[in-house]
Amino acid sequence: MKVLVIALSGIGDALMFTPALAKLREDKPDAIIDALVMFRGVEEFYSSLPGINKVHFIDFLKGNPLISFFTLLKFFKRYDATINVYPSNRKEYNIISFLIGAKKRIGAEYLHMDKKELGFLNNVRVKESAETHNVVTNIKLVEKFTGISSDTYFPLNFPLTDEAKRNAEEFFENSKISKNDLVIGFHPGCNTLKNHINRRWSPDKFANLGKKLIGEKNAKILLFGGPDEESLKNQIAKIIDSQNVFSVSTSSLTASAAVMKRCKLFVTNDSGNMHIAAALKLPVVAIIGPTNPNFIYPWQTKHEIATLNLHCSPCFFYSPKPLTCSRQLEPFKCVRDLNVELVLKHINTLLNESYSS
Repeated sequence: MKVLVIALSGIGDALMFTPALAKLREDKPDAIIDALVMFRGVEEFYSSLPGINKVHFIDFLKGNPLISFFTLLKFFKRYDATINVYPSNRKEYNIISFLIGAKKRIGAEYLHMDKKELGFLNNVRVKESAETHNVVTNIKLVEKFTGISSDTYFPLNFPLTDEAKRNAEEFFENSKISKNDLVIGFHPGCNTLKNHINRRWSPDKFANLGKKLIGEKNAKILLFGGPDEESLKNQIAKIIDSQNVFSVSTSSLTASAAVMKRCKLFVTNDSGNMHIAAALKLPVVAIIGPTNPNFIYPWQTKHEIATLNLHCSPCFFYSPKPLTCSRQLEPFKCVRDLNVELVLKHINTLLNESYSS
């Protein structure tokens, strides 16, 4: 049997499929399991996963559409089944699965815009639930396909290479950060597609939080983010203006994760790095605004959700529609009114648990 995992959404979504991938490999030990991705970061860590035989990369976003189409045709009827990683509520993803021509096309039945996004092109389906974590929905997709249920859920899997670990050691040696230092990671960015930049907590608040942690706890603050977030990290580092703040710039996502592994705690927006931190079993303070925490809370790790719990939240649902806010006078109040003291309270809760355990 040949199965193609279609993981065309971002790093966090791809990572939240890894427990389902482990179950798929357990249920179908002799199957050939390949993956189709369109982000280099996903290609990088999926290539290291033990459950995947081969990773195919097609740049559907920036590549020539005609070349992408003809590349896709090479997959026609090569697979017995395709699985659209949840969430992937876009007609483009469903059409891609349909064009591949597998007899079984596994995907979620979404609560919003399912027909409009051609969800019916999938013929093995699990209904979305607003109460269910993305990891569990992905596992249910695999269960529906294999017919084998389980009460045991695998953890997230983000492999760290030996080279990445060595690079991390060099980073800490060069930065003169010892193993006894209180190291706290920040990820102030997130995906900006579809207006999701409005999920970000403000750089000023990240900077003020960093100042407090340095002043009160002599913490070492590490700023994480992708190449497109360098200016954001530099902005925060400039405001903090301390020798205790470091911008982490590495050659790969895995190298960045190896540095992240040394953090005592991780403070982050709703982002792929939040899920990497969870995979590394770091305590996480997640700053959540319009997103449903039931979908994306840090999986199987100690965490605190910093949220205002407004009556209008959560307002975001999985669809191609850009993120919008119904509060015309106070747009995205759920993130913009979150104060530093609330986030610091959640940090202290996790640090106290860590020191007492």
